[in-house]
Amino acid sequence: MPRRNRSRRDEPRGDVSKIMGGGVRTESYAGRTYQVRSVRGNNAGRTYVCPGCQGDLTSAVPHEVVWPDDGLGDVTDRRHWHTPCWKARERRPPRGSYR
Repeated sequence: MPRRNRSRRDEPRGDVSKIMGGGVRTESYAGRTYQVRSVRGNNAGRTYVCPGCQGDLTSAVPHEVVWPDDGLGDVTDRRHWHTPCWKARERRPPRGSYR
């Protein structure tokens, strides 16, 4: 019997932490709880804007993916932070708004 390589469209979608895979940890910031996952760089060619420094962050650089832990959002609520910016989030607030 052949393997099923594609997901079924009728299967329920999980929350963001299940979509993002393992290695997710919970951290707090600005009075809220967030799910955080460290990701390795890849060659997807995407560019993000880090909320901590407003600098460009390419997908080729290892970084942190952060999303609210309240369970109300979806994958569009993820933010990609430089690892040093996320670690300094309490000492140096983000430029602009987080959301």
